[in-house]
Amino acid sequence: MESKNLIIRETVFDDCKYFAEWEVLPEVTEFFTIDEGRDYEQVVTEFVRYNLDPTKLQFTITLKPEDKPIGKVYISRVNRAEDSMDITRIYIADPELRGKGYGEEALRLILQYAFINLHMERVTIDHFEKNRVAAALYDKIGFTNEGLMRNAGKKNGKYINLQLKSMLRAEYYDKLHK
Repeated sequence: MESKNLIIRETVFDDCKYFAEWEVLPEVTEFFTIDEGRDYEQVVTEFVRYNLDPTKLQFTITLKPEDKPIGKVYISRVNRAEDSMDITRIYIADPELRGKGYGEEALRLILQYAFINLHMERVTIDHFEKNRVAAALYDKIGFTNEGLMRNAGKKNGKYINLQLKSMLRAEYYDKLHK
């Protein structure tokens, strides 16, 4: 997948070193169900396990022109029978690269992939209740609020509420033609 500034490609084993560096940073993990103290071994184990699961997809966001890895996309609950999937995790790791539109650009690429390439009918995404930046982005792109999922996630042994949003294929195509 390619846009003006980004290439989103399938994650490869060597990307695990970046994820291990990023996913211990509070500014990356604050609003994700990633427990503190994760290490490289846990990241690799997760990568291998997810690679073996056909309901999960992993992508690395790279910045052009040098194809420098700057973020991650993790998709789960890929259901080919019901044409649905969940964008479980998407982030730009470096705070210096945030606020430049790369997250929006990456999310738009993933939605294009979901609706055009995978022919999905429904894509869901969620966020921590307090994550106003994510909420604003998802609303801007056209996700519809479905409601609060109580105790739907777990972080550092504590349950957390997640706000669920969705987009349907027709809504995606409507947004394209406006």
